[in-house]
Amino acid sequence: LTIGVSSVPEADLCYFDKEGNVHTVKVSELTRAKKVVLFAVPGAFTPTCSTQHVPGFVAKAEELRKAGVDVLACVSVNDAFVMRAWGEQMKVGENVLLLSDGLGKFTKAMGATVDLSDKPVGLGVRSRRYAMVVDDGVVKALNMEEGGAFTHSSAEDILKCLQKHKASNVECSAGQNVMVCLISHHIS
Repeated sequence: LTIGVSSVPEADLCYFDKEGNVHTVKVSELTRAKKVVLFAVPGAFTPTCSTQHVPGFVAKAEELRKAGVDVLACVSVNDAFVMRAWGEQMKVGENVLLLSDGLGKFTKAMGATVDLSDKPVGLGVRSRRYAMVVDDGVVKALNMEEGGAFTHSSAEDILKCLQKHKASNVECSAGQNVMVCLISHHIS
């Protein structure tokens, strides 16, 4: 991974508000003085993202808020128009902020790019699936998936990490370069 324990990478991300206005937000602005759960998906409208990952976070949004999460956001290497259409289809409403990383700059800074050009559906370079907790711009936990896996970046996994952190009053287990909170296995 290319990110350090102390900070989330800076980049501009785009989104549409409920009135249909497009906005650009810096990651530092999004995370300043807030606890943010930011999860990434390889692509809008793709099967696992649409049937499991995003619906799981929508379903657990209230629990995450009760656990102290101020902002729940999903980022993907898609344009803002695609993210808006996907959000409408998925009926995410105010539960999850869908963020466009259209040029993949944030994804690259995260060290999370994956080249899916060999797939027949034409995905190209996208983001690996992950979920992280960022507290006031500081990465507290990061669950990064390998390949197309969906094994430890779900809303349930992040809730368990938040509960573990609160119960022990310590950081999630430390990885070499970033805080890592894997429920079933650890990265060293």
